[in-house]
Amino acid sequence: MSSVHNGQKIRILILYEILKSETDENHKLTTNELLEKLKSHGLLCDRKTLYDDIDILNEYGFEVLTDKSKSNSYYVVSRDFEIPELRILIDAVQAAGFVTPKKSEELVDKIATLGGKNRAALLKSTTTYNTIKHDNESIFYNVSAIDDGITSSQKITFQYFDYDDLGKRIYRYNGARYSVCPLSLMINDNFYYLLAYSDKDSEIRNYRVDRMDKVERTNEKFDFKELTADFNPETMRKSVFSMFSGRPQKVEIEFEESLLDIVKDKFGDIPIYVKGNSYKIIEEIEVSPTFFGWCTQFGEKLKILTEKTKKEYLNYLSKILDNYEKKQ
Repeated sequence: MSSVHNGQKIRILILYEILKSETDENHKLTTNELLEKLKSHGLLCDRKTLYDDIDILNEYGFEVLTDKSKSNSYYVVSRDFEIPELRILIDAVQAAGFVTPKKSEELVDKIATLGGKNRAALLKSTTTYNTIKHDNESIFYNVSAIDDGITSSQKITFQYFDYDDLGKRIYRYNGARYSVCPLSLMINDNFYYLLAYSDKDSEIRNYRVDRMDKVERTNEKFDFKELTADFNPETMRKSVFSMFSGRPQKVEIEFEESLLDIVKDKFGDIPIYVKGNSYKIIEEIEVSPTFFGWCTQFGEKLKILTEKTKKEYLNYLSKILDNYEKKQ
């Protein structure tokens, strides 16, 4: 009796997998087609048994719809993800530079199949990106080891490298291993970063995951709550991942209306004041050459009003001009 009951459960599971994978509102399977597909899996049943199995699926919330327009045909519409949701996930993977081409293809295949076999090809073919992909195939192993370290509050070690002009890896500190307390993973500007507390530097540092090699979780524990007591990911994103990383100063900036969206994207939901035909913000910014570089790209459309910061900016521009004049 038990083997019969187990056989029924297996048959119902495979029946639902067939319906979920191969059907939707535009692709339906008839009773005979379902019986044949079950037979190909080594499962024999008659029409009445099939109808009973479909009734059981519906009874337990696995909605199987029936089209009686010609002969009975069955299909599943409800899925874990809607098609627009799968599209967003696929686009995100294809646009992510830190995901290698090989792994991108694997992930897109897996995501597409969640929409059913009939929609998988369409989902995979409708979006392409010219994103520059990195070639560190170990990035997913790195993420796995980092995640283990975060969840278990154990330190990790790794080697860290840069590339030379020929694309060869040059390991920092002659390949010596870094030892850090992993706190969080964060994506910024198409790169994947680890935020970690460095005992050596006595501060939170950031490391590009695609530049890490041979990541290993150690047995050395650390106090995650203590290290993250004052840890604010959004503050870290603004100070570290905006790549301004300088001295915090209150800076008044005036800009044209055409830069409204750009300023909002950069600084978030902050007060914006109207000044005649232009706009201005007063924001605490970590002033650095990177911040000045960001300002420079907008030319005369953006102006720093704070006197101290303005003088530093003019000095920054003067050095650039001097560098060009010396080379003429």
